[in-house]
Amino acid sequence: MSLRNIAVEGDPILRKKCRHIDEITPRIIKLLDDMADTMYYENRGIGIAAPQVGVMRRAFIVDVGDDHGKIEFINPEILETEGTQTYCEGCLSLPGKSANVERPARIKIKAQDREGNWFELEADGLLAVCICHEYDHLEGILFTDKAVGEVHVEEKDED
Repeated sequence: MSLRNIAVEGDPILRKKCRHIDEITPRIIKLLDDMADTMYYENRGIGIAAPQVGVMRRAFIVDVGDDHGKIEFINPEILETEGTQTYCEGCLSLPGKSANVERPARIKIKAQDREGNWFELEADGLLAVCICHEYDHLEGILFTDKAVGEVHVEEKDED
C-alpha cells in the first residue's frame, strides 16, 4: 500500500488542466493503485483525481459505496448530461469546506479502464455528482467555483 500526499487549496496544480494519457503503462497502474489507497485508507473519500496527488494526467477514481464499487476512469469524456440536482459537496483537497453545488441529474461518460478498454457508463444521483466533481479536477475546477450560495467552513476545536 502506498499513500500519496494530497494537494490542498492554494496549490497551483489544482488549477491546471490535465494531459491525456497516451499509453497505460505500469506507472499509470501504480498511480491508480496509490490513488485508491490514498482515497480509502488515509482519507475515507468517495473520489480522487490524479492532480490531487500531484500528477497532471486525465485519470480519476470514484466509489460511492453502491453496486458499482470502485470505478477507474482514464481519459474520460462526458458525452451527455440531463437535468439538474444539488448536493452538498466536500473535497479531499479542501478539508473542512463544503457547499451546495448544482450538477447534472444524469450523465453518460466514456473512458478507458486500466487495460485500455473503452467503456461507457450512465450515472445518476450521487454517482453522477462524484463523477462530475472528479472530472472538474481534470479541468482545474474546484467545487467552490460552482458553489450555489456560501461555502461553509468547519470550525476547528482548539484544545
